[in-house]
Amino acid sequence: MEGQVARAREIAAEYLEGLARGNGHAFLEHPDKVAAIVRDEIGLTSECETAVYLHEASRMHPEILPSIREEFGPDIATMVEGLNNISRINPKDTRLEAENYKKLIVNYSKDPRVAVIKIADRLEVMRSLDLFPKASREKKSLESLLLYIPIAHQLGLYNIKSEMEDIYFKYADPDGYRAITNKLKAGERDREKLMREFIGPLKARLEAEGVSYKLKVRTKAAYSIWKKMQVQKVPFEGVYDVFAIRFIIDSPDDRDSEKALCWKVFSLVTEEYESDTNRLRDWISNPKANGYESLHITVKNRDGAYLEVQIRTRRMDEIAESGLASHWSYKGIKKEATLDMWLNSVRSLLEKKNTLESVRDSAAVLNNDVFVFTPSGELRKLPFGASVLDFAFEIHSGLGLKCTGGLVNGKAVPIREKLHTGDYVEIIKGKNQKPSADWLNYVVTSKARSKIKLFLKEEEYQRSNEGKELLASKCRKWKFEVSDEDLAALMKRYRQKTLNSFYEAVGDGRIDPLDIKKFVEFRHEAHHIDIQEPVAADAAPEGAGRSGDASGVLIIDAKHIKNMDYKLAACCHPTFGDDIFGFVTRFDGIKIHRISCPNAARLLDQYPYRILKAKWGK
Repeated sequence: MEGQVARAREIAAEYLEGLARGNGHAFLEHPDKVAAIVRDEIGLTSECETAVYLHEASRMHPEILPSIREEFGPDIATMVEGLNNISRINPKDTRLEAENYKKLIVNYSKDPRVAVIKIADRLEVMRSLDLFPKASREKKSLESLLLYIPIAHQLGLYNIKSEMEDIYFKYADPDGYRAITNKLKAGERDREKLMREFIGPLKARLEAEGVSYKLKVRTKAAYSIWKKMQVQKVPFEGVYDVFAIRFIIDSPDDRDSEKALCWKVFSLVTEEYESDTNRLRDWISNPKANGYESLHITVKNRDGAYLEVQIRTRRMDEIAESGLASHWSYKGIKKEATLDMWLNSVRSLLEKKNTLESVRDSAAVLNNDVFVFTPSGELRKLPFGASVLDFAFEIHSGLGLKCTGGLVNGKAVPIREKLHTGDYVEIIKGKNQKPSADWLNYVVTSKARSKIKLFLKEEEYQRSNEGKELLASKCRKWKFEVSDEDLAALMKRYRQKTLNSFYEAVGDGRIDPLDIKKFVEFRHEAHHIDIQEPVAADAAPEGAGRSGDASGVLIIDAKHIKNMDYKLAACCHPTFGDDIFGFVTRFDGIKIHRISCPNAARLLDQYPYRILKAKWGK
């Protein structure tokens, strides 16, 4: 550890003494790990490590900023102040929009290193989510998805971006995450086989052309696969580019040689395999703004399966995996001028408008939730499709019962207005307001529905009592009596399903007590009135039946295994329709597991030779 970094760590240790993380470790563990990411994974200089420690020391002790400026100089002090400013950004200030957040970063610090350090800080937080309570974990992971991940993508920090996405996915949808990662494990041997079959016909030609290369299979991140499944509305098996075969070519450092070698490999591949020209992506002739360079093509193999092939040099691969700064660090180049080239591109990217990828819709689909702010800036979670009225009941039942509308992002809206992640919501109430039955059409939360139903039931009971008292009062005045048989006839006459609804109709004036008197008198005189009971509009037609339960047998791909019984695993209880696989046990025959079973990853890892393909038959 360099002297300047060591001194900064001493200061942080002093001012953070006594603070602990959720695992009981000293809080200093956090800046230690962030500094390591900044140094080893992104490749920034020791000044940035120093800023990490001084930021944590000073953000709760701003009185030490003047001494930091004096001891460490204006550049480091400026970075520290910028990091402190960013740490004070309330998510409400951004409406959880990455573009708004990026603008605040630019406003709070003109030094582009600050944004990169902040991404490293958030990566460490995501890696440590288990240390936080559930509510804080949800808040931090959502902020990461909507604010930090798009900026990491824009800056070309693809490894960091993918890792944070997968961590978010793991916590937001554990079953979905496990199902995809286990399917990736289950298909490892098949992908390796496809790669060997793909390169076979090309080996001799590549050698003859003097091309030195490394070949590897690169699978998509679990979250990226999940997003494709949602957008394309296909199962895991329908995502054809789950993996790519990547050529990493040894090449001289000059760009002309690199381009020539990449296009030479492209020619050899497309001569051997039929390619889809519509899916050619040339980021070698025109690299992305964040430095990404690669050729992407899609070809059809001998079995008619489509494969994605990526062609790039070692230099290009290092930049694509970890970013430009990490590449220079790997090469041992730490000259300020070289680093400044990348930082200038970071500054340019941060100042560009409308370039961040949209993740709001995928977040909504994944979570089935929206996240909105109260007037005080508190983040509240509601189900997807929730309205202003749902939000009012979420805050307080009394507020929901008196809600007349709301202000969403400062604009007046009715109670039925649907909310979106990032909305700032203030409820408007009226002292004379009360729920009506149509309110049930405007809410989706169980809390709002139950409170509205309870209020309506209490109102109905009260009106029913008032009607009962009114009728009893009239009957006493007329010296008149209504028997239970009369009440049953009256309910049929006025088409009321319950006695409470009948009395409620009397109470609110829909049924006149005088008409009741005349009806009962006529009924008694005639001794019989033929009243036809109306048929309910929703009565089921004759002959309506119920569909039987689905059932099925298993089809197991195990031609070499005969006379073996199978059982459904008790650890995951697979049912008809689940994605499944078979596992050959030592004593119990074949056990059938769900692919998302908690034990699946261990079985796939440790016993791949005992795994059998299985599916449900009709």
